Amino acid sequence: MRRLLSTLACALVAVVLTSAPGHAATSGQPDTRTPIKHLVVLMQDNHSFDSYFGTYPGADGIPQGVCQRVNLVRPSTKGCVKPFRLGSTTPEDLSQGIGVQKRQYDGGKMDGFVAAYRRLGLEGTTAMGHYDGRDIPYYWNVASQYVLFDRFFSSTRVGSRESYLYWLTGTAPPSATPLTSNAGYDRLPTIFDRLAAKGVSAKFYVENLDARSTSATATKVARPSQLVKVPLLSMRRFKDGGPLAGRVVDLSEYNRDLRSGQLPAVSYIVTGGASENPPTRVQVGQEMVRKLTSELIRSSAWSTSAFMWTYDGWGGWYDHVPPPRVDERGYGFRVPALLMSPYARRGHVDHTVMDYTSVLKFIESNWDVQPLAARDAASAGLMSAFDFAAPPRPAAFVATSYGPTAAAQPPVRASTVVYATYGAALGLTGYVMLAALFGWRRPPYEGRHL
Repeated sequence: MRRLLSTLACALVAVVLTSAPGHAATSGQPDTRTPIKHLVVLMQDNHSFDSYFGTYPGADGIPQGVCQRVNLVRPSTKGCVKPFRLGSTTPEDLSQGIGVQKRQYDGGKMDGFVAAYRRLGLEGTTAMGHYDGRDIPYYWNVASQYVLFDRFFSSTRVGSRESYLYWLTGTAPPSATPLTSNAGYDRLPTIFDRLAAKGVSAKFYVENLDARSTSATATKVARPSQLVKVPLLSMRRFKDGGPLAGRVVDLSEYNRDLRSGQLPAVSYIVTGGASENPPTRVQVGQEMVRKLTSELIRSSAWSTSAFMWTYDGWGGWYDHVPPPRVDERGYGFRVPALLMSPYARRGHVDHTVMDYTSVLKFIESNWDVQPLAARDAASAGLMSAFDFAAPPRPAAFVATSYGPTAAAQPPVRASTVVYATYGAALGLTGYVMLAALFGWRRPPYEGRHL
């Protein structure tokens, strides 16, 4: 009897291990040049680096003694505004037009962040507000354990639409191209095209995806902002019936894909209500990011994954570092960017100059696909954020309160990860097999709420 039960137990364990999460996701996929088999990238909205990490230890943050003048023409008579902590204050939605950006930049002096708004008859003081570890503790804890980039710039001076295009295509067509038209979009190659040609799986997850947006015949969508954030929706090949249909899905599929072991090799994510776009409270977005990263950490895909997020523009907020001019279009202001991975450098502030196309460069290098445009071809990529010579660190959740003792969390037990997903299936399989052999009856508690 014991020998038979032992044999059955071994058979059940073999079933679990061969069907564990992560196997199906990478099965049949091309080899990668690094241990990273799953890359998840998220774009949030409208914050500068200094507005989130201007006081983070070790980063190139807000200089001592900064005070932005309210009038650049007669500075001696109008005073100035110093940086201040926003705390739980609901942030103001600041204007981000090209005129504001130019006045804030002020020829590289970066001294017009308040004056640009005063010129428009606005207060402008909010632009000097910032957060710290008390306000966004999860983000600061991630920075202390993984990688924070303090030279990550927006790919474009202004324009969310252009930012998302750079993120996906390495370039942006003229801004006059209407979002509701396929003109100018269908001709743009994307990283999803490159990956599909290579046989690499990829999905674009969208929070509260408007189902009509993927229809080949729909003329209106309930959430026009999704056309900005998801350029694939303006490309006919990604719509229903197209050769690349099914790549754009609702964000609810992200958790299901993780738990079923079907996370694609490359995942893009955008949010809506949790985007951190003012006047939304930044803590709402932080909680969304915590959930997304925690789901990845507790999955078996984590051991070969990297999760990175950044922001689609500076949002009008103060930043003191002038962007370098890399080509005729140039960079925009710095934005926050962080990366988590078992292979990420520990507590590292990365000073490498990057932009959204650095994500493309990593994908192109890791999965051996051709560059999309000149910007991503010349990018430094993300390799400086990893330490592939070191063994991967064990999975562990990141604390939600910031402080000297809060950052370290106990490792996530692998057995918990496996059995949380497969425990019910294992129990049912074992019961069915044993019942067939010995004629066991249903336990008296089955079917009750425990």
